[in-house]
Amino acid sequence: MKDDIAHLRKEMDTLRNEFKELKQTHLDVNRRYSESLITLRGLTQHATDSAEKAASAAEHSANCSERCLEAAAKAASTHVTEAAEAASAAATAAAQSAMESAASAASAAAAVAMAVAHHAEDASAQGSAVAAEASKKATTFAAKAVMLSNKAAEYARSARNHAG
Repeated sequence: MKDDIAHLRKEMDTLRNEFKELKQTHLDVNRRYSESLITLRGLTQHATDSAEKAASAAEHSANCSERCLEAAAKAASTHVTEAAEAASAAATAAAQSAMESAASAASAAAAVAMAVAHHAEDASAQGSAVAAEASKKATTFAAKAVMLSNKAAEYARSARNHAG
């Protein structure tokens, strides 16, 4: 009987130790999970901000292309070939900038989507929607900038033709 009680106590101590270890493991995993979530939220916010800034940059590039188009049109109508060509080159550079901004916004949107895939949280899902919308805007502005750049190039060609 004493052996049985001693054996039961030993088993109870073993179970108690295993339970403590399991509890500590659970606490460690929970702590790391919480830290990962905090990091993920931060990354999601940064990627969302990046997408919005890229869309804004694309919009500015499209506006720049529009101004360059106006300058190229004025220069072409007054037969100032160099100015028309410079405006056309500036519009092309602005269009390139808009396309790179659109790519940046798409990349940020993808990063946010990956964050959502790792942990479907409301904040991550909302960030993903914002980043996707910013990417869409950036792509629209990039397309506008390219179209304006092409028109500016037409004015530059027209100015060259009139000068020649």
